[in-house]
Amino acid sequence: MAITIKELRENTGLTQKAFAARYGIPVGTLRRWEQGESRPAPYVLGMLSKLIPSPEKYSEIIKDTNGDEYFYDKNTGSITDKCGNTIQIGTSLEGVKRENLPLYVKDMFDSFYEIRAKFEKDCEYDKNEDIIWS
Repeated sequence: MAITIKELRENTGLTQKAFAARYGIPVGTLRRWEQGESRPAPYVLGMLSKLIPSPEKYSEIIKDTNGDEYFYDKNTGSITDKCGNTIQIGTSLEGVKRENLPLYVKDMFDSFYEIRAKFEKDCEYDKNEDIIWS
């Protein structure tokens, strides 16, 4: 049986509003899809399935103490969170203690989210101010 749009969204842990914003879907459309009032085109599900990580696509699943999962792709040297944010890493994970790895990965993604939030705040500030930084 094919995965539903609701299952895809739930796999990310995002709310309907956050999922809709992230993937450019009107929230009303997403609600209708999830409630069975209408269905997304098959290509939409296919595209979203490619963007959202699933365990079978990765070499290793790294789970932290909060139950958050990260997906390591040994072939590309990247780690992806459940929302599809991917960070390329420049080192092999071979030999890293598996008890410590979730801490390192969580710390890396926490830093990523923090700097992304700062970037977005700076951009919003820039839109409203007449400032040129040098």
